[in-house]
Amino acid sequence: MKVKVSSKYQVVIPLLVRKLLGLQAGTEVDVIVKGNVAYIVPILPMEALQRKFAGKLNFKGLRDKKDRI
Repeated sequence: MKVKVSSKYQVVIPLLVRKLLGLQAGTEVDVIVKGNVAYIVPILPMEALQRKFAGKLNFKGLRDKKDRI
């Protein structure tokens, strides 16, 4: 989708992109630049991350700090 940078260097994120990323007014995003590409990544609150990964993370087999060199 094509958007234009305003004279104040602002861009409007298209509605479809906002919906796909779950962006709402006040949502913080991180802008990551790799080469000539800028990525807009929502910064999720810790509670949202915990819900998203609930039951999916397995920490079995991780070494304790005392085992590290």
